[in-house]
Amino acid sequence: MALDVELQIAIDHAGVPDAAQLTQWANAAWRHSDDAALVIRIVDDQESRDLNSRFRGKDRPTNVLSFPYERLPGMPVHHVGDLVICASVVARESAEQGKTVEAHWAHMVVHGVLHLQGYDHTDDKEAGQMEELETDILAALGFPAPYATGELR
Repeated sequence: MALDVELQIAIDHAGVPDAAQLTQWANAAWRHSDDAALVIRIVDDQESRDLNSRFRGKDRPTNVLSFPYERLPGMPVHHVGDLVICASVVARESAEQGKTVEAHWAHMVVHGVLHLQGYDHTDDKEAGQMEELETDILAALGFPAPYATGELR
């Protein structure tokens, strides 16, 4: 089925993909047969840093944060959670990693949506499975592998 994506852009930053692209990428990563809703919030360094510090104990901005939501009984729409993506971190990382900004944005959305569905990379086995799935999804979208050769676990 499909994800209904609500987009919240909290900054003015060049290069932020449009709602249609973000929705396409999120839906490509959606592994369930039911319809659901998701919020993608685009933020600056400060908001990303504040959230990363508060929820992960890391005092720095980060590329994507995933906040899963547990469905409340009787709710007609299943809200799976929120993604918070820091535009400046995505832009900086894409340059550092030699990727197009669009490819890195797609990767961050796919990565975040997979986290909302319970995928993780806390150990090598989980990481390898998640990274292979990310690579397959991104290839189906026409993007190159997001990890450097040999980087997959």
